[in-house]
Amino acid sequence: MRNEILTHINDPGQLERLYRSNKAPFKRAFSTLYPELKGNALADFWNERLNYETDEINWGTGRELVFVLMAALAAGLIAKIPALFHIKEEFFYPRNIGFIFLPLLTAYFAWKNKMQSTRVAVIGGVMLASLLYINALPPSTKSDTLILACIHLPLLLWVLLGAAFVGNNLSDDNRRLDYLRYNGDLLVMTTLILIAGGIMTGLTIGLFSLIGFQIEELYFQYVGIIGLAGAPIVGTYLTQTNPQLVSKVSPVIAKIFSPLVLLTLVIYLGAIVYSGKDPYNDREFLIIFNLLLIGVMAIIFFSVAESAKAAENRTAAWVLFLLSAVTIVVNGIALSAILFRIMEWGITPNRLAVLGSNLLMMTNLLFVTFRLARSLQGKSDLADVGKAIALFLPIYGLWAIIVTFMFPLLFGFK
Repeated sequence: MRNEILTHINDPGQLERLYRSNKAPFKRAFSTLYPELKGNALADFWNERLNYETDEINWGTGRELVFVLMAALAAGLIAKIPALFHIKEEFFYPRNIGFIFLPLLTAYFAWKNKMQSTRVAVIGGVMLASLLYINALPPSTKSDTLILACIHLPLLLWVLLGAAFVGNNLSDDNRRLDYLRYNGDLLVMTTLILIAGGIMTGLTIGLFSLIGFQIEELYFQYVGIIGLAGAPIVGTYLTQTNPQLVSKVSPVIAKIFSPLVLLTLVIYLGAIVYSGKDPYNDREFLIIFNLLLIGVMAIIFFSVAESAKAAENRTAAWVLFLLSAVTIVVNGIALSAILFRIMEWGITPNRLAVLGSNLLMMTNLLFVTFRLARSLQGKSDLADVGKAIALFLPIYGLWAIIVTFMFPLLFGFK
């Protein structure tokens, strides 16, 4: 987007087309470019236009609104498949939870970004193959490889969604960072929608109970499930058509939570030593330890993505550097624990999956920490840190493919 803006900076019509095709990425790219374009009459005009504060909500085009509403309804119907076709919920939801809304969001961005038909076919083919494959695996409640496949398949679908979000230029690091920001904005917007939906649910059930109608079960079976399934789709639409709604909230959340997580993590590591908890022999503790690691990694990635679009802030960079360094310590403990368990009790699907995930996260963290250190030394900027994250997104997708498709075959569906 940056290159396109620079190419057409003196072409008002093309700039308008770029803006209308992708409003949020256009605004972010233009904001980073404006300091060097200041003084250009057209650039000054766009700066005023993009930063003009308005209370009005943009509902987009009629076609886009219809598309989103139909997609939200489709997500609700997919979520209702077990009830409609008498399929066991314990079979359907673990295998298909990611297919409820992620393919619909992928279709939305592929349509919005006018993706090339060959790329749409590849993404659609991978999703269809994944759908058929995961539902063809032998039904079992004790198969570790099935559980691992069900856990990693949504990660693969998330990466495919990112490919649709980026559009036709899959190597654009800035668009990959925009995708991470979109996820943060979507989380904020979807949470607000669900809170509002919860208040409406309570009022509706309360009002009907006053006149003698107990509609709780009926309401949750239909309105509640459809609302839950459709919330990410509606949230996506609102963040894309009205980037100003959460554009100021997400950076604030990143700035508040990064130092808090750093402080909590340091205290937690000290508490582990004091409590005598042992991740080497305590399997449940090791699982919780790895979940903590994934959560902290997500916060680092989101915070870096938000910081990369803002002006240089050394305090934020120091917080992220220290948080990354402490997380490397956490990851090192997790890696040593899983290696110890493999040497003591041998290879299992779970241990190999955790080992691979930890190695991948450790490598990514080392790249991020190195770039942050260079940023603090003035040898690079935070945008380069973001590129270290963007580089690894396809690799996470590749790892999800390995665990989802190869592990069940390698370990005989154990």
